[in-house]
Amino acid sequence: MATIRSFRALRPPRDRVAAVAAPPYDVVDTAEARALAAGSTDSFLHVSRPEIDLADDVDPHTEGVYAAGRAALEDFLARGVLVADDAPGLLVYRQRMGERVQTGVVGCASVADYASGVIATHEHTRHDKETDRTRHIAVLRAHDEPVFLMYRPAADGASTVAEVLAAVTAGEPEYDLVTDDGVGHTLWTVPQEQAGVLEAAFARVPTLYVSDGHHRSAAAARVAAELAGPGADEFPVVVFPADELTILAYNRVVRDLAGRDADAFLAALAADFDVLLVEGAPEPGRHQFGLYLAGRWYLLTAHEDVADESDPIARLDVSVLQDRVLGPLVGIADPRTDERIAFVGGIRGTAELERLVDSGAFAAAFALHPTSTEEVMDVADEGLVMPPKSTWFEPKLRSGFFVHPIG
Repeated sequence: MATIRSFRALRPPRDRVAAVAAPPYDVVDTAEARALAAGSTDSFLHVSRPEIDLADDVDPHTEGVYAAGRAALEDFLARGVLVADDAPGLLVYRQRMGERVQTGVVGCASVADYASGVIATHEHTRHDKETDRTRHIAVLRAHDEPVFLMYRPAADGASTVAEVLAAVTAGEPEYDLVTDDGVGHTLWTVPQEQAGVLEAAFARVPTLYVSDGHHRSAAAARVAAELAGPGADEFPVVVFPADELTILAYNRVVRDLAGRDADAFLAALAADFDVLLVEGAPEPGRHQFGLYLAGRWYLLTAHEDVADESDPIARLDVSVLQDRVLGPLVGIADPRTDERIAFVGGIRGTAELERLVDSGAFAAAFALHPTSTEEVMDVADEGLVMPPKSTWFEPKLRSGFFVHPIG
């Protein structure tokens, strides 16, 4: 059963939180982070992307950069940009993006739960990225960004969590702001008695699933093995009910059609798909794909026998596209390494797919139906790994609202 613990967070005062809050480290590159933090000494990017305060040509994976992150955190504490809570506690974090609302619990998860599989994963991690996060956290002696978790809304204990969240969110929030991307972020502190109820409720939830943050959670396990002291065996998380989360499509563009012209490619597709010319970008359903080719949109509908519904990996739309189109027709055997394919997050819309193909840089674009949270959890339950670039969770968790110190 899952462990969610209260923790004594480092948090910004209310009047500084808007200046502190920043995008997560892995959705902006160094140049973007430097531009976002320009003129703002309180931006959390000084902690999470410390290379922005060093020379332009610095290698971001060096000890000097990690030390700069530690120096930035110490500066934030000295200037009162971050202040330690008086006592351990939990928070409630609500995000609003348009009509979408998701409300989760902020606390600390157990490294032991990660090691035992109570916290289930669905992605491979890259050793270099894992090592980077491990060094960053170890030198910082703090977890500066949370892991994004979800749980099945029908799980034992979930109804109690929902009741407590409803009560807490009826009160006055600690933070309430809208970031430049239009996403609302509202956080409440949880009264101590209700925090105990939440901790007990999560102790009845059998499995938590990593939605986003596989490298951070893997790094947390490595840090726990390296460091001693209070808090070393846990890491901050935000835990949401899966039915509130939004996964956007992770679309594909390919640079060529392996020697086929448009007509020949469409003819080849007809072996496994019904191919329909449509006006404008379609909204594909399950086992359907939008194809943008030679200035036109097509809707591809897989024949009934194309997807193996008994296999949690093979029945994914990303697998159907790879196994029936990108592999055999385009010759892309490994989408992780083939430079002829690129991935476009669904947040950028189908207009971006059209732009990329119309520019001549790519021959065709494929718009996918989003993977569901249920599909992700089914894969994780089987101990399997999702195909690359299967999920794009949106909105992203903002950084800087809370830090979990180690020691």
